[in-house]
Amino acid sequence: MLKTSNSFSSYNFRNYFVRKTKDTFRSIQNESDPSKIQALYKEAVDDLAVLKRSALVNQVYGGWKLAIERQSEDPAVARERSDS
Repeated sequence: MLKTSNSFSSYNFRNYFVRKTKDTFRSIQNESDPSKIQALYKEAVDDLAVLKRSALVNQVYGGWKLAIERQSEDPAVARERSDS
């Protein structure tokens, strides 16, 4: 799930899903009931399928990079597509 979360082209989506994935697996780690662990695992697998589809759509229609993501300090590069 973490690999898929990192594949989002949008900065905000990427950071949100990385944070959500880490929180989900921390809650699974702290659980001791086997039936609850199995239910949480099944839910995580279902979430992974949704996450993969969402990441693919986000990569296709990613939009512009945010100022925080830009590597270049050149003011001439004001707007840069994240999918380029």
